Amino acid sequence: MKRDPNKPKTPATLAATAAKADPDVWELRLYVAGKTARSVAAFENLTKLCEEHLRGKYKIEVVDLLVHPQLAKGDQIVAIPTLVRKLPEPIRKVIGDLSNVERTLVGLQLRPVKTQAAPPGECKDEARQGTRS
Repeated sequence: MKRDPNKPKTPATLAATAAKADPDVWELRLYVAGKTARSVAAFENLTKLCEEHLRGKYKIEVVDLLVHPQLAKGDQIVAIPTLVRKLPEPIRKVIGDLSNVERTLVGLQLRPVKTQAAPPGECKDEARQGTRS
């Protein structure tokens, strides 16, 4: 029996697919609501980012929550657009149109978080708290 391609995938089906996945391929799911300017921008920004940093090692699945609202529950989507990195684990989420490349790369763990150096004479904890000795 063939599966209806228009029928949304269930969480069990998605989990089974992920289990068979290539470990070198990043599986990304972008949740959108229709073809709004932010949704289109998020997809374009994601595609550009993937081509620059994951060329040939990524899959993007776009989930339109206007068409399949039930799929939001599985990934606990509370805002759109939201990007979910399914693989490699752990699951990571980035909310927004992905225009801030640095934030998106850090969110996906493609780039480490940059730590800000404290001004001379201060340690980082003092800089964060705003106190000096």
